[in-house]
Amino acid sequence: MIEIATEVDLFHPPARIWRALTERELLAKWFAGSESLGDRTLLRTAALSGYDADTEVEVVELRAPERLVLRCREADRSTRLACDIVATGHGSRLSVREVLEEGDWDADRRAEQHQAAVTGRLPAILDWIAFQQVDLRRAEGGLTAELPVVGLLGDAGSRAGRRRAVLVGAVLVVLGAAAGVTVWATRPAPPAPAAPPPSAPLVMPSVSSGAPTPTPSRATPSATRRSVAPDPTPSASPTRTPSPSPSPAAPLTASYETVSDRVFGYRGQVVLSNPGPAARSGWTVTVTLGDDATVGTVNGAEAKQDGAVVTFTGAAVPAGGSATIRFDVRDPDLTATRPEGCTVDGAACAGL
Repeated sequence: MIEIATEVDLFHPPARIWRALTERELLAKWFAGSESLGDRTLLRTAALSGYDADTEVEVVELRAPERLVLRCREADRSTRLACDIVATGHGSRLSVREVLEEGDWDADRRAEQHQAAVTGRLPAILDWIAFQQVDLRRAEGGLTAELPVVGLLGDAGSRAGRRRAVLVGAVLVVLGAAAGVTVWATRPAPPAPAAPPPSAPLVMPSVSSGAPTPTPSRATPSATRRSVAPDPTPSASPTRTPSPSPSPAAPLTASYETVSDRVFGYRGQVVLSNPGPAARSGWTVTVTLGDDATVGTVNGAEAKQDGAVVTFTGAAVPAGGSATIRFDVRDPDLTATRPEGCTVDGAACAGL
């Protein structure tokens, strides 16, 4: 029989360590997904370093917040895992023991996994929980004040709920390895037709009657004359042929996905797709984060944060193509694994 034992002193009370060992929301931050199998739980460990398959976990003994015993089966290997928590003057002492009951394993590698889990990831989670429970702002009554944590992770609502959460608790030790504007031309108004020239005065010749020839006299204004003004020839107005209006560009679509999830935040990804026949520029992607969350490293776009709203802009998305935006988020809410909202040009992203 091969036994691996690891022991560590932690500056945290037993109840806090128990939460870190058993609550699903905490474990999911640094391990694998899980699936309920009735009185057992299936941990998705096949893709993790040091594991050959998914692991089935069954609770053998449960005594909160002191002792947790599990039976774990991974492929043809079966082990019994025991976690004991003892209060000390400065915090707690956690002892983890795993015994191989069936099959074979690399004992040295397994011991390294235990050590990494209980001295690396577990203390980080405990420190974070402790930080969430203390208000460090100056206020009346002292420099710090213990505050209740409302809705941070929540307690299991029933005995069955608690049992399912504890089944996931196998993660702590079993996990050891885880880890256009259109422009119109302006046509000038057609020139008005020229006015007809004024009519010349009509001169009537005198008739000779043997008398001295008088000087021809100009017709008097009273002379009857019919003057017909020529009708102006209407000039043809040039007809403007309107330019065909361009078809409205097809709207971009977007989908969101959480690429990775960790204790202090997550890495998100938005994929933009352009189904139209022309490249699309001037787009805007808006992501709404949780309270006090901030965006860090961004790839594929420019980012500007205003409160909880982060606005991404970038290069044109090619016709029939796509563009990818990836961004890191630091979120003080341990249960947060994705933003609260995502839109592209006002339309909701898929995946949220």
